[in-house]
Amino acid sequence: MRINTKLPMAVHILALLEMNKSEDMPNTSELMARSVGTNPVVVRRIMGQLRRADLVRTRPGVPGGELTRPIEEITIFDVYKAVCSEDDEPMFNFHPNPAQVCPIGRNIHSALDAPLAEAQKAMERELAAHTLEEVVESINKSL
Repeated sequence: MRINTKLPMAVHILALLEMNKSEDMPNTSELMARSVGTNPVVVRRIMGQLRRADLVRTRPGVPGGELTRPIEEITIFDVYKAVCSEDDEPMFNFHPNPAQVCPIGRNIHSALDAPLAEAQKAMERELAAHTLEEVVESINKSL
């Protein structure tokens, strides 16, 4: 089982853009990648998703970017929607081949559909209740 890491990486990138916006050192994809602990290509891909979701503004040939609205107006759910597409694995995924001759195997998917859909909705509600501002404040407290 693997949980998608794009959401935490995207929040990390947004927090870095906010917290380093007045720094003399530009927020290059290489700098962001070192902070996130990934490859610059991954950072550029996530930045593209954040740009398409209108969470960041970038300019060709200029490293980094800037947030398009104040951090108190960007929810973690906004970021989730930007980087977690329909093609990504769902939060819960069924094992692919339960035994159809077994009454449990034959019915487990339909029995779990509603509870798992509710869990997904609850997670989305919780993400919508938290902002990038809270993340930045929490990081600042640790400094």
